[in-house]
Amino acid sequence: MKKILVPVDFSEKSEFAAKMANDIAQKYDSAIYLIHLIELPSGITGRAEVGNYSIPESMLFLRKIRQRMQEFKETFFYENLEVYYAIKLQNPYEGILKYADKMGADMIVMGSKGHSTFEEIFIGSNTEKVVRSSKTPVLVVKKDNDKLKMKELVFASNFKITEDKEVFKKFLDFANHFKSNIHLLKINTTLNFESTHEATKKVKNYIADFDLPKHSINIYNDLSVEKGILHFAEEINADLIAIGTNNRSGLSHLFSASVTKNLSSHALKPILTIKV
Repeated sequence: MKKILVPVDFSEKSEFAAKMANDIAQKYDSAIYLIHLIELPSGITGRAEVGNYSIPESMLFLRKIRQRMQEFKETFFYENLEVYYAIKLQNPYEGILKYADKMGADMIVMGSKGHSTFEEIFIGSNTEKVVRSSKTPVLVVKKDNDKLKMKELVFASNFKITEDKEVFKKFLDFANHFKSNIHLLKINTTLNFESTHEATKKVKNYIADFDLPKHSINIYNDLSVEKGILHFAEEINADLIAIGTNNRSGLSHLFSASVTKNLSSHALKPILTIKV
């Protein structure tokens, strides 16, 4: 993993993502690319105007943004890392995907709102769109992590043998780098139930071509896929949940778009989504 992209909007969630990216970059010796997107109001098409600012005001505004990006870089990243930043006048969702493709990002690390016992705050629309559409693996971070822990990783799937196994290969590369314990997870629901014997056989067939480190196979019953993944991750105190996502119609899915969205919205654990 050579290049990690971190979208920055100077919020607390951006800080969470930056801390996670910083720790991962240390493990992989990766370069960090920060990007701040300024969405232009309709009718504004050039750099001469930003919002309702005049040309001199626009230049001052952009200078202050550059200063904030430099301060952000110096605050959250180790001096020995390569850290670059860019400021783009573009829709955040489109800008993130375009820049990730342009600079050949190996991972996007994004912050997202969390929730407490007394509230439920859904994932930001830009994060949701990136998760759904990005060709690059996306790591969604929802809370502060004082020290990077990647000891217990959950890989949740329906383990269909016909699925593109590139998703699992990317996850396995990540897990091997951290020497993680892997928990393979298949959720049984009332509407989509398999016996433990059949489900376990399916998982074993799926992983047959891979040389796995320490791992476990888990068949878990719950009312929904999302609840099953969250409950299992909570029970084992997982450090990360990984899932595959696919928004191409007419093809089978590791999980439907709605499952991916709901899981990313509700989990406080970091979520790694990898598109088929």
